[in-house]
Amino acid sequence: MLSNKSILITGATGSFGKAFVRTVLERYPDIQRLVLFSRDELKQYEMDQELAASEHAGIRFFIGDVRDEARLRRAMEGIDIVIHAAALKQVPAAEYNPFECIKTNVLGAQNVIEASLDTGVERVVALSTDKAAAPINLYGATKLCSDKLFVAANNIKGKRDIRYSVVRYGNVMGSRGSVIPFYLKQRETGVLPITDPTMTRFNISLQEGVEMVLWSIEHAIGGEVLVPKIPSYRITDVAKAIGPDCEQRIVGIRPGEKIHEEMITSSDSSNCVDLGDYFAVLPASDAKTRERYMSRDGVAAVPEGFCYNSGTNDSFLTVEELRTLISRHVEASI
Repeated sequence: MLSNKSILITGATGSFGKAFVRTVLERYPDIQRLVLFSRDELKQYEMDQELAASEHAGIRFFIGDVRDEARLRRAMEGIDIVIHAAALKQVPAAEYNPFECIKTNVLGAQNVIEASLDTGVERVVALSTDKAAAPINLYGATKLCSDKLFVAANNIKGKRDIRYSVVRYGNVMGSRGSVIPFYLKQRETGVLPITDPTMTRFNISLQEGVEMVLWSIEHAIGGEVLVPKIPSYRITDVAKAIGPDCEQRIVGIRPGEKIHEEMITSSDSSNCVDLGDYFAVLPASDAKTRERYMSRDGVAAVPEGFCYNSGTNDSFLTVEELRTLISRHVEASI
């Protein structure tokens, strides 16, 4: 699939970018070029050391910001596939610095689109978040805007052989700034703060996110928002798994935070199809895309009014399953 291809990853020094790069290098040693685009020179240096990049002839480190369209265009010269993972993601920081978040997450997304249209790119996969569905905070609103931009980009590609798709998934287990690494440090105090005892979240491992993006590169038609079928967890169960003897202290939810996360709202159900391992939310105005999906084996429309919510999900991780996953995916990496 990726043999002799050239790939560019924005936000390449983040958690996803590192995992994606390692997977690609292991599976496709004959990849032509792997351009790692990010704005942090120190993280690029550290990633260079971790990967022993000098042993991989195809790796290129590009310092740049998705806010800079000209730099993106230069970096995309000769690129076949773009994975757009760059974003400002911290909810409180976005609330306090709203336009900085907009410049990266919305204007940066449009810059990726414009640059890819001008440079002969064939596939673009943009990473989204569950917070983009029925958003109540600025971060989620900017990612919804980004999703809409990438979906609509298929309308302006003309005769270019390029497809734009979006991959939307929930909380990545152990990602920077998430609750699990915080609890692992906090348990030494004997107290774990609980925002709300009924709170739930979707859960996906970093590698599962990578596999989904690789799947989308090969199978996505263009214009869809792909959503994985993944389990949920209760925040109280995470606390039990990490600090079974710790006090669970209720502190209240933060501004812009939901009790349960959604990835597909009931309003999207009429445009949503079940692909087996994934759902696909299709563009409402594109009947051809729906026809192409429905012609595939095993694809079915979801029931009217269907929604995909972490609180009503039919799959929940137990405390023991959480403990095993945390040991495998988080504690082993810190």
